[in-house]
Amino acid sequence: MRTVLVVLFDDVQSLDVTGPVEVFNGAELHHPGTYRITTASLDGAPVPTTSGLTLVPEHALADAPVPHTLLVPGGQGTRRPAPELVAWLREHGPRAERLVSVCTGAILLAEAGFLDGRRATTHWAYCDKLARDHPEIEVDPDPIYVRDGNVATSAGVTSGIDLALALVEEDLGRDTALSVARHLVVFLRRPGNQAQFSAQLAVQTAQREPLREVQQWITEHPGGDLSVESLAARARLSPRHFARAFQAETGMTPGRYVDRVRLEHARRLLEDTADGVEEISRACGYGTPEAMRRAFLRTLGAGPAEYRRRFRPAPAPTL
Repeated sequence: MRTVLVVLFDDVQSLDVTGPVEVFNGAELHHPGTYRITTASLDGAPVPTTSGLTLVPEHALADAPVPHTLLVPGGQGTRRPAPELVAWLREHGPRAERLVSVCTGAILLAEAGFLDGRRATTHWAYCDKLARDHPEIEVDPDPIYVRDGNVATSAGVTSGIDLALALVEEDLGRDTALSVARHLVVFLRRPGNQAQFSAQLAVQTAQREPLREVQQWITEHPGGDLSVESLAARARLSPRHFARAFQAETGMTPGRYVDRVRLEHARRLLEDTADGVEEISRACGYGTPEAMRRAFLRTLGAGPAEYRRRFRPAPAPTL
């Protein structure tokens, strides 16, 4: 039995709490007796969340059981954390086998000293603040979660679900994690080093209509001719003017944007279809499987075949 203790505080983000709780509860339903989930606030009193919901904890922190996994969610309440909460974390955190934060919960772990000398992440909007306030932490703003020893930090809100699924896979195996993901209609867990943003979210939308049309064209035709010359002709601009305007309006070079779109498309095909790597590499504009393999290794740390093995869900059972 692994006890998962979720720390609650005023103005916590409700999904930071309920997302991981649903994952661990789903794993418990699959394998009864593996997880006991409990919640606690400083004084045991109900806490308001940022969305207006009220969460009622089981315990006061002083009476909470020693956890296997101590989970610290984020929310507006991390901006000016109660000193008593940080003090409790500092004293009792070392007793847990795993320390986990969701979103800006990393700020609380940092205040308690658990991230010193470690690599960590948090919501993209707070990475600069975390790095500025705690220069002893190696803050990585890109991945959706980071594991460093027994400490795991995740990016914004829903990435807590991905991290919880990864922990369930570590505890109970891949099949259980994928079963929980299917039940939650998450489909599968994303790899931790996947970027917090998709290509479309990572860049600004261009102001000028021709450049917006080019962005849409790239997304819809990843296997097409996406050279600067071809895209510039579509925007009715010179290649040099197009490249400058695209980067100025989106914050990303055309080549990098194309690389991200192609990688995302290839990843989805590996997850959703039984197509071969060679077929997918052609469909995504890589030309050769080796070119796609290099792109996957560079960005995701795993080749296409390994990515598919790890992250494609097992077939659903026949009813």
